[in-house]
Amino acid sequence: MYHKVTGCIVTHNNISTIGKTLETLYEFTDDIDFKLYIVDNLSTDGTPEFIRDNYPQAELLIQEENLGFGAGHNVLLPLIDSDYHAIINPDIVLKENAVGKMSAYMDANGDIGMVSPRICFPDGRDQILGKKNPRLKYLVASRLRGDEPGRLLREYAMLDCDLTEPVDIQNATGCFMMIRTELFKRLDGFDKRYFMYFEDADLTRQVNQVSRTVYYPDAVVNHVWGRDSKRNFKLMLIHFESMLKYFSKWKTI
Repeated sequence: MYHKVTGCIVTHNNISTIGKTLETLYEFTDDIDFKLYIVDNLSTDGTPEFIRDNYPQAELLIQEENLGFGAGHNVLLPLIDSDYHAIINPDIVLKENAVGKMSAYMDANGDIGMVSPRICFPDGRDQILGKKNPRLKYLVASRLRGDEPGRLLREYAMLDCDLTEPVDIQNATGCFMMIRTELFKRLDGFDKRYFMYFEDADLTRQVNQVSRTVYYPDAVVNHVWGRDSKRNFKLMLIHFESMLKYFSKWKTI
């Protein structure tokens, strides 16, 4: 069935955050034609049961294994029929109709293939996120960041550009992005070689080969950012493995 906007959340043991995400997502999309899918990657903490009991309007697709981030989102490729498709993390909180704003902006700009909103912490501070293609020097600077961003991190996040206006970017974060559904399907979704991490930078790079990716600050979302790969050794290894795959694919470092 056709919808103006479809959205997908991939979950894996997200019971602590998914309730607020769904509550605010439905609150701020009630005036647009929006259909939400949730792909659960073998949660064992009650996440799918919570969704089924409290948000039956969401289409829940339970997987028999943990597919990872990109492959989880790719489950939707044969199912979605919409103008735009939103990739949404299970720790996003909305305080406005960012989905409607982003789809309206893409309606007005047919040459844009993907849009990234302004992403803030719950207290309103901007999150410092890469907007240029990942390079080793940027990733090291990000990993070693202090209280104030240094020169390399400022360059990576384009902090010295005017970010109060829309601007073309090389790298959109996968915690919340909107892409034209036809383009997402044509690119065959996220590259399956990444279990998690770097699949968003990879997708942005693919989009920019045929279209444009734009940072759109008029749409704002809040992200409960845990930076789990800095504290979890297993996730740190996955992050490192994905980094090597990215640099190998794009022949850059």
